[in-house]
Amino acid sequence: MTINWFPGHMAKARREIENNLKKVDVVIEITDARIPYSSKNPMMDKIVKSKPRIVVLNKMDLADPKETNRWVAKLKTRGVYPIPLNSRETNILKKIEPIVREATQEIFDRMIARGIKPRPIRAMIVGIPNVGKSTFINSMVRRKSAKTGNTPGVTKTQQWIKAGNIIELLDTPGVLWPKFEDQTVGLKLSLTGAIKDTVVPLDEVAIYGMNYLIKEDKNTFDAFYKISNYDESDVLSIYDAIGMSRGMKLPGNEIDYEAVTNRIIHDIRNGTIGRYTFDKVEILDEN
Repeated sequence: MTINWFPGHMAKARREIENNLKKVDVVIEITDARIPYSSKNPMMDKIVKSKPRIVVLNKMDLADPKETNRWVAKLKTRGVYPIPLNSRETNILKKIEPIVREATQEIFDRMIARGIKPRPIRAMIVGIPNVGKSTFINSMVRRKSAKTGNTPGVTKTQQWIKAGNIIELLDTPGVLWPKFEDQTVGLKLSLTGAIKDTVVPLDEVAIYGMNYLIKEDKNTFDAFYKISNYDESDVLSIYDAIGMSRGMKLPGNEIDYEAVTNRIIHDIRNGTIGRYTFDKVEILDEN
């Protein structure tokens, strides 16, 4: 699968991030807890450089909690401040504030030593499209300050937003890299909804997710779709089994393969089958 999705506003957003980095004390990078590596923009390491960084593992309620704990432990060894969250929670600000203080403590200690009056901590929010940045911001400020949506690319401009008494947030549009060197990354992004369904071959996305679940958790997959006695190496055999079980048929009693594709993606993307993490922490040591 070849994906090349880099709208012009994203290129502009990257330049804006680079230009505004000097205005902030800390960067809060939002990632998807199901794919912490694949949902991380590889350009950010070069852009952010030595700026303190908090990595939010968002949508933790959809990810495998054991894998999330492993990711948190690993990221701490990389010099960042990881925190798993569900952006729809109501107490996000209380969870974030202590970490923001910790990440910027050295900066503000130096300011106080120079006699500079403390000011709000300025944080830049970054992340690829549809990882929940706008929902995160709205939960932080407890009002609808940022536009939200289920499709990537909702945020198009930058804006400063006050969060509580000590934090000012700079929202930025989602930034996706120009191409994927590893096409599996593209499949994972599509499966979790970070890429518009209209620009990817959904059958490949569904097959990837289906094969992953059969390999990692076959019993749950079979029980969920109420299927058995299919050929694991034959995609049509699996599709036929799901289609028959769920009654997804066209006139003439033919299986509606498009409906099966959409059903698989929906069930995995929304956590209907279960909580899964598609990026294992070992991937950091391999790249």
